[in-house]
Amino acid sequence: MWQVNAALREAEFGNAAVAKQGVAAALALSPGRDVKVLGALALARVGETARARAMAGELEKSNPTNTVLKLYWFPTIKAAIEINGSDAAQVLQSLEAAAPYELGEPPPTQEGTLYPAYLRGQAYLLSHNGNAAAAEFQKLLDHRGIVVNFVTGALVRLQLARPYAMAADSAKAKSAYQDFFALWKDADPDIPILKQAKAEYAKLQ
Repeated sequence: MWQVNAALREAEFGNAAVAKQGVAAALALSPGRDVKVLGALALARVGETARARAMAGELEKSNPTNTVLKLYWFPTIKAAIEINGSDAAQVLQSLEAAAPYELGEPPPTQEGTLYPAYLRGQAYLLSHNGNAAAAEFQKLLDHRGIVVNFVTGALVRLQLARPYAMAADSAKAKSAYQDFFALWKDADPDIPILKQAKAEYAKLQ
């Protein structure tokens, strides 16, 4: 579980090769249901859609009555797959089932992830609905006691900056980017998502 959690984190940071290696290593150690759930999500987040879809399909067949998977993780994995195809409407539809439960702390993670809100915000960004995107991302800041130190909580300040930039609200965008940089002041400078954030911020100057 530690290995696959690390892989998911690397996926969100943009380190695709490391994430894929981490998923493979985790599955080699223990190819159980919980590892496969987060492994499928990590693969979806790095664009390995065929493998992610296959793993999710296997899990659905072998766990047809698992409520947590059916109402939280399967919609989340499907939405993560669909984001790769830039199908915002399908992402939003897939996440409808998870909406009542997105503030929960579903196993196998030991904290809340708010992944449904996080992915919904990204879908709204794809459809250029900045206000709706900001509202979704704000949920993670409003519920920091649920997200705790999960990776989505560390990245949401960057995600929140993007709809402000889209709306040409440079003051709010700059403030959100600066919040992100302050949080990440000791981060390794070569993390892909950090480099991307710095490039986006530079365009605001």
